Amino acid sequence: MLFLAVANTSCGSGSEVNLDFANLGWVEVSFLGIVQGITELLPISSTAHLRIVPTLLGMQDPGSAFSAAMQLASLTAVLVYFWQDLKKLTGETFRAITGQDYQSSSLRLMLGLLLGTLPIIVTGALLKPILNACNSPMRGLIVISAASIIMSGLLAIAEKCRRGTRTFDKLTLRDGILVGIAQAFALIPGVSRSGSTLTAGMFLGMERETSARFSFLLGLPAVILAGAVELHTLFKAGLSASGWLTLLVGLICASISAFLAIWGLLHYLEKHSTWIFVFYRFAMGIFLIVAVMLGWLQN
Repeated sequence: MLFLAVANTSCGSGSEVNLDFANLGWVEVSFLGIVQGITELLPISSTAHLRIVPTLLGMQDPGSAFSAAMQLASLTAVLVYFWQDLKKLTGETFRAITGQDYQSSSLRLMLGLLLGTLPIIVTGALLKPILNACNSPMRGLIVISAASIIMSGLLAIAEKCRRGTRTFDKLTLRDGILVGIAQAFALIPGVSRSGSTLTAGMFLGMERETSARFSFLLGLPAVILAGAVELHTLFKAGLSASGWLTLLVGLICASISAFLAIWGLLHYLEKHSTWIFVFYRFAMGIFLIVAVMLGWLQN
């Protein structure tokens, strides 16, 4: 979850934000890092899984501060995986600006990626008091289950109505803005940034693999900004040396698993549909509703 402000104590101590992740053991934080890395870049919601998995395993909720910090892992994975693409896009954009070629497709795409970040920045700032709250109702399992089911339905519609003919070199400024608006909904736990942007891209007629690639690149500015804010606030909060080491262990595990998730998703979407994610998200949403109603899990 993006744009998090942290306090220097935990929920149990009456603070506004949960920092209990600093008390996690290395095995726990490594496992949660792997979960974060995989689910952050697959269209199944990392925030939801970091809320659900600890609950199922009897672990404490690491909190939204941990979720936000772990997003830095996806930044590392995306930068490494798409380094050549980013270098080419940046170079072509720079040449277009210096050559005053304002019709350049690369320049328009770069502007789209940057402008597409604005909706999540504005929405994140407006919702920060709710999203950052300790024991925030937004992190409730019912909210997560509802978001998961709704996104399952939207992805199913996008898959069913898919035109899927537009490749990466056909993307425009308009795509960045529209998919960026969809990205802002990922602030709601259970929606999934990757899921909302992948779905929006497919609605706009992108090929599945192109939509996923665009989704990863669109998330870079937001994750860079959120990561800088998160590191600054954690530093100001006086996070202990052991807390930073715990965070580093989680980030390393998450970065490796995130890189593998990118590789796996892009290769999968080259030949397969997104129906597996539709069914998974719907089943997860129904399971959570039933589990809360029967008392198996606490909302």
